[in-house]
Formats: sequence, C-alpha cells, structure tokens
Amino acid sequence: MFSSELREKAEELVGRYPVSRSALLPLLHLVQSQDGYLSDDGIAECAQLLELTKAEVAAVATFYSMYKREPLGKHLVSVCTNFSCKVRGAQDVYDRLVDKLGVGHNETTPDGSITLEHAECLGNCEGAPIVSVDYYNYECLSPEGAAQLVDRVIAGDVPEPTRGYPSPGIREISHRLAGVGPHRDDVQRGERLGYARDVDGGVPPPVTAEVGPQAGLEVVSGDVSEGQVSDMSQTGESEFSEEREAQREAVRSDVRSAGQDPDEVEEEAGPDAREFPSREPDIEPHDDEGGSDV
Repeated sequence: MFSSELREKAEELVGRYPVSRSALLPLLHLVQSQDGYLSDDGIAECAQLLELTKAEVAAVATFYSMYKREPLGKHLVSVCTNFSCKVRGAQDVYDRLVDKLGVGHNETTPDGSITLEHAECLGNCEGAPIVSVDYYNYECLSPEGAAQLVDRVIAGDVPEPTRGYPSPGIREISHRLAGVGPHRDDVQRGERLGYARDVDGGVPPPVTAEVGPQAGLEVVSGDVSEGQVSDMSQTGESEFSEEREAQREAVRSDVRSAGQDPDEVEEEAGPDAREFPSREPDIEPHDDEGGSDV
C-alpha cells in the first residue's frame, strides 16, 4: 500500500487528468518506486484510486516491459538485442553478462544489486551496441566493456552514461518517471554531485560523458577516439553504398545487354521503382476489347 506521502502524490497525479484512468501508467511507476516491483497490493490500490478492476490494472502492468511483477535489484541493466545492436555484437554483450552475473532475462543477482534483461530497441541505434542502466544509455560497449560497467555498478561507482547523470537506482528513476519529481534521496544525492537544480525539484542538467577509455569502459574496437563517440554509421553506410552501387551497375549492364538504354528504363520506371526491370513482365497486357488473358 502507498505510504501517506506517496498516497498524497498519487491522488495529485489522478487529479491531473480529465479521465482518471489516464493516470494509470504514472501510478504504476509510483508503485514500483515504493515496492521495487508491481506488488498485488500496489495493483489493488491503483485499481481503487482509478475505479478500475484489478484485472484491468494487471492487464496494463503485464503489457509494458518497464513494469516488473517480481522484485527488482537496485539497478536494472538492459542490453538491446534488436537488429542494429545485434549486428554490432549485442548478443555477445548479453551472453557475457549472463555468464558474469549468473542470471538470465528478468532475473536478479543473489546480492540484489542487478536485474538483467535483454530489451527490444532502446532508441539509440547510432550508438550500438547499447547497454542501459536504469534507462540511461552507454554506447558502443564491447562485451568486456559491459562487464566492466556492471562491476562498477555493483561497487556503487556508476559511471556517467553517454548522456545524463549516473543513476542512483531504478526505484529513484521510477519515482521520476511517475512525474512527481526526484525522490528526496535523489535530491540529496544531486546536491552531493553538484546538480543544483535537483534541490528545486527540477531535472538535473544534461551531462555529456566522456565515454570509452576515459570512462574506463572498453568499447567496440576502432569506433571511439579522444573520448568522443564516432559516427557508428559511417563504415556500415559506406560498405552498404558500395555494395548497392555495384548491384545497380550490374542491373544497368543487363539492361544494356538487352539493347535498352538504362537511363530511359529508369526514367520510365519512375522514382518508386525498387530496381531496374531485368526482364519483361510475366503477364500479357490488357486487351481493350476482350480484357486480359491472365
């Protein structure tokens, strides 16, 4: 059940919305900030506040991956294993952390320090492979860099992410995600770290971290220099462009061999054509008199 302090914040959240059920997502974050997961009591209290059934609240709670039905560790470590990260070695990163921590997806280490998950797209494809700690991203990490990251997280020395500030923990971040400002412990921590705006209940100013070797984390080789993330897409785009141009020229050559002008064929095909036609269509043209032979 909500503490008296959080109950007041929960009622204030509900009052923000013309339709009370619109407050459900922030309320679930608020429950998670207090209990460390979505407890049955928390779900019941959300249902009571919003005049919903527990089944309706539970349906939403189990739909979104950011809400957990089992107790979280102090920090949530997510490894993106979607396409862009996958082709940059994210599976090796995830497998390295599974071996190191001895836990799998949505499992928590015995000391309660880390919950590990593999995630769908974290929305930072140019920095693939991405590892996040409590939704703060660390870009371009190699398997060993990810292992170094979790070592520091376990030790309480969370390094600065690529953008943002070192996370105090998933409960504090859940409190922020609820839209009720920083947790009081987070405010005190912000003062220690020099984030003066935290004292006023605001959001800490953005920090651009020196990622890579300067932060003590190993990154994918050859992609980071002088502490700045290089353009991860340059090499891939160049290789793709060269391959695509070679394919295009091969098709143009086939068109020439057929006695046609590639430029004329391209113009006739129009801008929506996926490629030059290399052969005649398999269907006969429509007959104005009798329709089609197809």
